[in-house]
Amino acid sequence: MSTDTRAERVTHSLVRDVALPGGTGTMALITMDNGLDHTKPSTLGPEGMAELTTALEGLKERAAAGEIVAVGVTGKPYFLAAGADLTQVAAVTTHDDARELGRNGHRAYTLLGELGVPTFAFVNGLALGGGFELALNCTYRTVASDAGALALPETGLGLIPGWGGAYLVPRLIGVEKAVDVILTRPAANKPFKPAEVLELGLVDALFGSADYLEQSIAWAESVLRGDVTVERRELDSPEVWDAVVHATRQRLDAVVADSRPAPGRALDLIAAARTATQADAFAAEDEALADLIMTDEMRSSVYAFQAVSQGKRPTGAPDKSLAKPVTRVGIVGAGLMAAQIAMLFAQRLGVPVVMRDLDQERVDKGLQHVRGTVEKLTGSGRMSADAGAKILASVHGTTDIQDFASCDFVIEAVTEVMGLKKKVFAELEGIISPDAILATNTSALSITEMAADLQHPERVVGIHFFNPVAQMPLVEIIKAEKTSDEALATGFAVAKKLRKTAVGCLDRPGFVVNRLLVLLLGKIAEAVEGGTPVEAADRALRPLGLPMPPFQLLDLVGPAVGLHVLTSLREDLGERIPQSPGLEKLVEDGTRLSLKPAAKGLPADVDPEIQSAFAATPGTGLDEAGVLDSVLTALTVEIGHMLDEKVIETPTQIDLCMILGAGWGFHLGGITPYLDRTGYSEKVLGRRLLPDGVANVPQG
Repeated sequence: MSTDTRAERVTHSLVRDVALPGGTGTMALITMDNGLDHTKPSTLGPEGMAELTTALEGLKERAAAGEIVAVGVTGKPYFLAAGADLTQVAAVTTHDDARELGRNGHRAYTLLGELGVPTFAFVNGLALGGGFELALNCTYRTVASDAGALALPETGLGLIPGWGGAYLVPRLIGVEKAVDVILTRPAANKPFKPAEVLELGLVDALFGSADYLEQSIAWAESVLRGDVTVERRELDSPEVWDAVVHATRQRLDAVVADSRPAPGRALDLIAAARTATQADAFAAEDEALADLIMTDEMRSSVYAFQAVSQGKRPTGAPDKSLAKPVTRVGIVGAGLMAAQIAMLFAQRLGVPVVMRDLDQERVDKGLQHVRGTVEKLTGSGRMSADAGAKILASVHGTTDIQDFASCDFVIEAVTEVMGLKKKVFAELEGIISPDAILATNTSALSITEMAADLQHPERVVGIHFFNPVAQMPLVEIIKAEKTSDEALATGFAVAKKLRKTAVGCLDRPGFVVNRLLVLLLGKIAEAVEGGTPVEAADRALRPLGLPMPPFQLLDLVGPAVGLHVLTSLREDLGERIPQSPGLEKLVEDGTRLSLKPAAKGLPADVDPEIQSAFAATPGTGLDEAGVLDSVLTALTVEIGHMLDEKVIETPTQIDLCMILGAGWGFHLGGITPYLDRTGYSEKVLGRRLLPDGVANVPQG
């Protein structure tokens, strides 16, 4: 990724007068528009914010002169505004300049409450961060029923809602709901829908898209005439406010720890919002925003955000015109993973899907999983009954491998045993057409070896999904030694139609995510083998702020699966991949490794009883800092090998894989920015992985 910063795409404030239809007077309507098409959302940079300030100052004079009775704000088609221009934010080099970014926004938005006439935000489309705060600073708000994402995602990007949101939201909808809006949803990267922001009380009315602006203007006039009254809730009591803040702080201590500062700073602002004046609260937002802009965590977050955005255009993919059409899909296996893949293909590709397994009982179980998933989605309203019926009609089961003869794309999802997979492919090659593509969902086995005995190994491509298939956005597309450009292009095309982010990599052990993630888990187990108490080993990675501690992750992956991949990696990569007799014993005994979490959303502690599976005396091994050092050193070594082997083209693609395939936080930037800023890259490899300033505050 380049360190160059582009010029600001200025979002203009276009003002026109609208005669209110009932004769109440004139509304000045501001349309936020960057003059570009719908692929380039309006964002708010210094020049655009200055233009908005000038426009509002002019309207304040007109309001004082009695020329207008209200001001409305809306956006170009599909967007109100996608928030602050992150490219401009990440280019700031001093704390004073960072503070001025906050002040610029407050200077403009404060005017919305000082015009002398009511202000109305007409949220016609996507509104994120500073774009949504533009609406919050208005007196009243409506939203279009088809508006895109609506959210305050700043704490997920290493920032705080810095243009009024941290103060206005808890006062508008209550402190408990504000915690969800400002902290919980951003952590899950889950924006709101129009009906949800109406239910929360963040907006006052929702109108259909066909004549949204006309309805909103008519509603605004009803408010001005007193025909519609918008009630505002009372502030929560001090006791309720303090209790919610205290409980949230405890949760942050357990989940976030000290891995990133933004959530804690946001909570501090929420805590003060009940009694602070608006002027004091906005000044506090300015200081918090300035402090956070000058952190490596924020710069890594912006880097990660940009990597994910650019990931929709895969690096190194062959020309898409080479992709073969996919009209009927075969899935070998009907287990949980196979059933999830079948559901996804039927839903997103809209083609017939056939699952095949050895006996009818397994086939029926796979079909029941698909049926249960559809019933759950239709029952909750997340899928229409018609769409559900179409999926159920398109997914079939069979025990006859000959049913794959009419498939032009077949993916195997059977047990991770090389001999079994080779047997499956050999059988398929005698059945499917010469042009059909063979894919494998293997998580670590050599695809080159898998295809070696085939007459046409060039048709085999790796398409590695992550569990749960529907939720995990990453797919690794693996090029084996003889994979053709046509097979590879088909893999990328299929991933795109499935609405997944595809990252291409070469056929090397573990590919990207499993090679690093299982190595990490192996080093944790190795530390315990050496005498580190399991509790200390489990806590050692807390400074990274990962989605869950290592032993809980092993339970999620499945200890047997984790051990299998660890063993496979060691066979291929040698002794730098640890072995763990203790983990082997736990898998043999079927032992669960972690305790039940104290509450939903909290990390699960390791079960101290599993210590007995490891031979070493507890307390004779590394401390927590030593375990963390061991893990980070090993990850740095492995990333160096992966880049040297050309498993993947750039460090940024490794980061994209860890963010989307392993759930690593934006604040880490994936993995390579963290290794750069903690000095491991230079200490272990003798070089930075990314240029200075790409994902950190420049050191120069």
